[in-house]
Amino acid sequence: MAQIPAGTNRPGQLTRKQTGDAWEAKARRWLESKGLRFLAANVRERGGEIDLIMRHKTTTVFIEVRYRRSSRFGGAASSITRAKQVRLLQTARLWLARHNGSFDTVDCRFDVVACTENDVEWIQNAFNDHS
Repeated sequence: MAQIPAGTNRPGQLTRKQTGDAWEAKARRWLESKGLRFLAANVRERGGEIDLIMRHKTTTVFIEVRYRRSSRFGGAASSITRAKQVRLLQTARLWLARHNGSFDTVDCRFDVVACTENDVEWIQNAFNDHS
């Protein structure tokens, strides 16, 4: 991975945004190596953001990437609350509508790529609009 510049307030350390961007890029490359095709990144709609949107065969996959330096206070996957899931679902609903689709017409799922320390966990179909 390319060297990322240090944050201005903490010499030698990355800002939270830089760290997040680096892990999202790493997750994207890792998922592409697993056969997913990139569609979009950092999609913002009213009320939320989706880190990655990819295609897995015929399925549109909305992906939340989470990184935690340590599992001391719970791993990355445990940080995705029900409220966060609701925001992701709403953002995906709006994105699909902009692309002439809906949950009823497009085969889609919500995955999580949880990175805790150096462990990567890919949770496919982590939640849906019925959970």
